[in-house]
Amino acid sequence: MFELISLSFAFFFGLAVRRVGLPPLVGFLAAGFAVHVAGPWLGLPGEAGAILDHVSHLGVLLLLFTVGLKLRLAQLAQPQVFGGALIHSAVSTTVVSLGLVTFVALDWPTALLLGVVLSFSSTVFSAKMLEAKRDIGAFYGRTVIGILVVQDIIALAVLALYSGDAPSPWALVVLVLLPLVRPALHWLLTVAGHDELIVLAGMLLALGAGGVGFQAIGLGSEIGALVMGLLLSTHPRAKELSDALWGLKEIFLVGFFLQIGMSGLPGLNDLVIALVLVLLLPLKGALYFSLLLLFRLRARTAFLAAINLTTYSEFSLIVAAALLPDWLVPLALALSLSFIVAAPLDRLADRLFEHLEPWLQGFEARRIHRDELPTDLGAATVLILGMGRTGTAAYDEIAGHFPVTGIDADTYRVQGHVAAGRNVLFADVEDAGFWRGLRMSRVECVILAMDNVEAKISAARALRAKGFHGPIIAHALYEDHVLRLKTAGATHIYQTMNQAGIGLAEQAERAIDLGRQPASYIEV
Repeated sequence: MFELISLSFAFFFGLAVRRVGLPPLVGFLAAGFAVHVAGPWLGLPGEAGAILDHVSHLGVLLLLFTVGLKLRLAQLAQPQVFGGALIHSAVSTTVVSLGLVTFVALDWPTALLLGVVLSFSSTVFSAKMLEAKRDIGAFYGRTVIGILVVQDIIALAVLALYSGDAPSPWALVVLVLLPLVRPALHWLLTVAGHDELIVLAGMLLALGAGGVGFQAIGLGSEIGALVMGLLLSTHPRAKELSDALWGLKEIFLVGFFLQIGMSGLPGLNDLVIALVLVLLLPLKGALYFSLLLLFRLRARTAFLAAINLTTYSEFSLIVAAALLPDWLVPLALALSLSFIVAAPLDRLADRLFEHLEPWLQGFEARRIHRDELPTDLGAATVLILGMGRTGTAAYDEIAGHFPVTGIDADTYRVQGHVAAGRNVLFADVEDAGFWRGLRMSRVECVILAMDNVEAKISAARALRAKGFHGPIIAHALYEDHVLRLKTAGATHIYQTMNQAGIGLAEQAERAIDLGRQPASYIEV
């Protein structure tokens, strides 16, 4: 009964909010509050909270594991990641703690603890939104995830300090030996093959080795799941594993958002505290934006990252449940409201930046980050935007006939292509600044091979606005995407599955014709 009620509430609330342009997670939060209200009337069992807690925890671990599969360890060592996370936490903690002591008359230990947890941003929310937009590999997405990982490490240290539970002496040994374990993990994923076994291998590593293993040595199951993903991120089947776990992760994460809503109904004081905390969110975002600009990131990158990070962290609920039970309900409400505010802003972030760009660019440093230098296409006559599997196949087919340049927003993918001898450059095609500085007088044809249809539409519009009149070729997964791409300026649209079916039929026809020819005419 509990499962039926929870899934029904989640589905209909998620459907309702999506109809008004909000992401379903906002509906899941509302469904959690609704289940909490209606639960006693519907006869839900007393252990419903424990069941939901377990399901949500599995969802978080699988999410962090799949995020780790798309990252590289080197990105965590970048100055804007470490510097941005540490400075933001220090400044935010100081300001919030002083405010709580001055205006709420809290004692210093409690004020400092609340200041620390309120300085963090939600790892689950950011990863979920970045994954939905397919921006985890983009420069700003990698910067966001890196900052969140550093914050999670700080969070573990804070929780250990206040609770008195220090990591096990074995923790350092495990961390030192992790690089030596990587070959064994890669071998395990290789022998798992495909289908059900690759799913089981992923869950075993995420929930077992990462979750239970790291929890046992006091390092936290969330960090463990992320680390397991990082260790496997260079495996050829990392993307296949991430795709295989996608459905399970999405279902379990519904439990995470429901759980937040079921934390309890707020009273008047709880509501006032939550609203005050929500009013402080713009200051939190502005601090992120300012710090990232200090590390010479472009205004667009800093803006997108700041919008994504302008939330409160689920870590605040963990701390409240363990150390500050009186603050659990207002923090849960503040967390929910921060998601409700940030979700539509994150979805509209590119459009917002377009309107604010003339003003925000005035804050940019004169020298920008090396990952965001303007791009020169040289002598290319064919431009391919998006160098995943589809873009790479198109590049290899065209390269023998025309000068071709590929562009991708994932610097690690770009490095792999360059090492393979392909002419691939780094740029974010949804960045208006990229198009303004682009020289493409020799380009005669553009292929849109990105995964995200919104990125394709944005690129097609930017090309036409720039004055490009040549053919723009794109592929689409769904029928409703075709009209949107044509309206944006694409001239040739190929529905991926239809074209695959046509290709198979053509191969079958050739095979039949070949089989009917006399043996002497069959080509060897």
